[in-house]
Amino acid sequence: MRQDARRSVRCVADGHKLKFAREQRREPTESEQRLWQHLRRHSLGVPFRRQHPIGEFVLDFYCAPARLAVEIDGPAHEQQREYDQWRDAELAERGIRMLRIGDDQVRQYINAVLEMIRTELAKV
Repeated sequence: MRQDARRSVRCVADGHKLKFAREQRREPTESEQRLWQHLRRHSLGVPFRRQHPIGEFVLDFYCAPARLAVEIDGPAHEQQREYDQWRDAELAERGIRMLRIGDDQVRQYINAVLEMIRTELAKV
């Protein structure tokens, strides 16, 4: 990562979130790994970052030009719906749109998931 890019991320994320993001990148879930194979290298025409820290949050996937975050929701998210709603609202206040996709959707219907992401990207 370039030095100036590191500084810009540090400006919006604290140290423990940067560490957490690095750990998450090293140990992706099966669904995160599968979706990343389709998002990396600008395969949808725009760059995505994975486990990208913004303030107090770490986003599973983030497309800065479209200000679009893609979150993969596994079973743990069923117990934290209120938190997820609050988090989405906080990110929306920062101009970031959220697309939540179920873990099972990524594993079973990757082409449909990619189409959902393309549709969101087209809204910019």
